[in-house]
Amino acid sequence: MPHRNDTGENIISLSNATIAQKNFTVLTNVDLHIQKGKFCYLIGKTGSGKSSLLKTLYGHIPLAGGQGSVAGFDLAKMKMSLIPDLRRKLGIVFQDFQLLPDRTVEKNLKFVLEATGWSDSKKMDDRINEVLGSVGMKTKKHKMPHELSGGEQQRVAIARALLNHPELILADEPTGNLDPETSNEIMTLLKQVAIENNAAVVMATHDYHMIQNFPGEAIRCEDGKVTVLETAELFE
Repeated sequence: MPHRNDTGENIISLSNATIAQKNFTVLTNVDLHIQKGKFCYLIGKTGSGKSSLLKTLYGHIPLAGGQGSVAGFDLAKMKMSLIPDLRRKLGIVFQDFQLLPDRTVEKNLKFVLEATGWSDSKKMDDRINEVLGSVGMKTKKHKMPHELSGGEQQRVAIARALLNHPELILADEPTGNLDPETSNEIMTLLKQVAIENNAAVVMATHDYHMIQNFPGEAIRCEDGKVTVLETAELFE
């Protein structure tokens, strides 16, 4: 069994953690504790460690030192064989959508369900309809990705992230390729699905206008350190 968090409340818990990539230390002495249901922005300049932190949280790169757990999985003792189990508890949304271009919206989502152990066709169809309905894309399930706008593709990507009832959504610049109006729609949607699913959201972004419009907590990566502050403090 994966090691569970002591509090039962924190979906992310890092203590004195070191984040490194390719033997280069990116962040040190990271203390970060995020509860279920929290909406947090991950901010910092390019190269400050945001992506490395996200990759550590979803098991793409190992925790280099200290203690850490995500969704009850102990990152310090994580075996490669457990990474798929961790990711089943997470929803991951990327800037460039990463939909499979050769299959419909419905088949994109079915591919993920089959890859994560679903086998009952009726249950898969029901879940696909449910998540597409929650992001306003149920009528587009037979479309190919190239037939959708960028905002519609990102809505499908969010639906895909919701398939396995995630406790945590990690979003890496999810509005980076979208115009301001569409970005606001996607932010409203992310906030809404987080509340409905009691999921925490950690979202990397450079867009300070959006942070002003949708306040939350901010996790700032700067000079190899991580600090947590309320977004209002960013604009004082």
